[in-house]
Amino acid sequence: MLEPFLDNYNIGKLLSFEGIQEGVENSNYKIFMSSGLYILTIFEKRVDEKDLPFFIQLKKHLVQKNFLCPKPISNKKGNYINYIKNKASIINTYLKGKKASSITKNHCQQLGQQLAIMHLKTQDFKLSRKNTLSQEYWKHLFENFRYINNIEYNKLFKKINIEIDFLDKNWPKDLPSGVIHADAFQDNVFFENNVFSGIIDFYFACNDFYAYELAICINAWCFNSQYVLDTNKSTALLHSYQKNRKLIEIEQKAFPILLRGAAMRFLLTRFNDLIYHSEEAYVDLKDPLEYFNILHFHQKNNFLCNIKL
Repeated sequence: MLEPFLDNYNIGKLLSFEGIQEGVENSNYKIFMSSGLYILTIFEKRVDEKDLPFFIQLKKHLVQKNFLCPKPISNKKGNYINYIKNKASIINTYLKGKKASSITKNHCQQLGQQLAIMHLKTQDFKLSRKNTLSQEYWKHLFENFRYINNIEYNKLFKKINIEIDFLDKNWPKDLPSGVIHADAFQDNVFFENNVFSGIIDFYFACNDFYAYELAICINAWCFNSQYVLDTNKSTALLHSYQKNRKLIEIEQKAFPILLRGAAMRFLLTRFNDLIYHSEEAYVDLKDPLEYFNILHFHQKNNFLCNIKL
């Protein structure tokens, strides 16, 4: 089935392929072609097909501006979106490098710099996409699973409900915004010999607060195994970001709430995926309790007291 599908592209003959299980939302495969290595993504559930042109054009825009990310490949008819077993699929160029096996201050510094560059390079991008997993949708997402009869999670769900109400009342408005990646976890940021080599997986990219992007990355990159914030890493990330794009005062003041919200977003989606995941999808399920612990840290600690912006 794969060979006839690939015959529709000008990328040579299929030599071999293998699955990549680090994806959380979609099934990804390395396809080894006679012309080189590519990545095939098959969209499984949360990505809405109508959003795919936004993701494709965004990556094309960034590649044209020399930002390191995969380039979408069209088939012989010029179509970027094609179908395998009635599922939408996209082929991208292969990006050299791999995720950092052990995160250092240097990795965080490079990430902050590249996020700022990406935010600046997309300011003239003409398309926009609403964040369908933003704060206003969290209560609805929680309703999907909050009444599941699970003794282990019942007390935790009560705490989540209280936090969602808190965030609903305190979520910031009118912060500087634009296109963000919204999922720049370690799995999606590549390094080659500890030098940044690109960002992949733009399928949550959307328009939202720039500072929210930083909050997502601080939670993902700057906590140790005991769920305590490493201020050296978070300081490096923010300072390198600000060398390219300065954070204004209202963004800085919003960080404590944004960090709690960023933790809540991934706590909820991880729970939802754990409960409702498809057995057929070739994906890697993540532990939601990791983000409950990060949320708990932010509830007990004022971020602005731990770092100098």
